[in-house]
Amino acid sequence: MKVVWHAKGQTPMIRLHPGRESTHFYGGIDLKTGREITLRSPIMNAATSVLFLLRVLETFPDVPILLFWDRAPWHRGPAIRQVLEDHQRLEIIYYPAGAPDLNPQEHVWKAARNAVSHNHRHKKLGELADAFEQHLNSTIFPCSLLEQHNYLRLCTMFS
Repeated sequence: MKVVWHAKGQTPMIRLHPGRESTHFYGGIDLKTGREITLRSPIMNAATSVLFLLRVLETFPDVPILLFWDRAPWHRGPAIRQVLEDHQRLEIIYYPAGAPDLNPQEHVWKAARNAVSHNHRHKKLGELADAFEQHLNSTIFPCSLLEQHNYLRLCTMFS
């Protein structure tokens, strides 16, 4: 239950956008540095997933990449397989179904929402999305899961 305070005897006015605006973010955390790689998109589909993979490849040129990914439907399919075939230095390991606690990126989303989108004062979705993206790109996200699940050992194995 949410409680809203307002002056007694006056009807509160809540301004809402008449449409169903939305924006999405792809994100990946570099487990060695805590640096976030982001891609904002109006839609989440395989084509946009390919754009995100290309951004990851561009961010880390000439090194092998082991990418841990959740099982979202747009993270699979012919377009994704083609990227993997074209870029042999990229390997994807999918998290088990229903195990978001294993995914450090889920903790990044939670921290960013707490810092930016909870109790915000942005009047337009675009302004909120800009602030969210800026926070993701300027924050180092330490993650205790690295030690708990031996991610650091995996990182050094592929260095």
